[in-house]
Amino acid sequence: MAKESMKAREAKRVKLNAKYATKREALLEAGDYEGLQKLPKNSSPVRMHNRCKLTGRPKGYMRQFGISRVMFREMANKGLIPGVRKASW
Repeated sequence: MAKESMKAREAKRVKLNAKYATKREALLEAGDYEGLQKLPKNSSPVRMHNRCKLTGRPKGYMRQFGISRVMFREMANKGLIPGVRKASW
């Protein structure tokens, strides 16, 4: 389980990214790199992390499902993910 402060920090980055997305595109098209440097660092899409939607775990993230490998395994064992069968794990 991720810390609440880490989840809040990530939510702040997502909000800043959405807020400055159009301005960032305009500055990139104009080639104004000095203007880009004046934007907040956390507004960059590169600084965002993928996190599990259920637990907030940053590692072992499976992009196709939006959850971590641990939660994928638990859900597959319970039969909550259709089309997945237990092989040798």
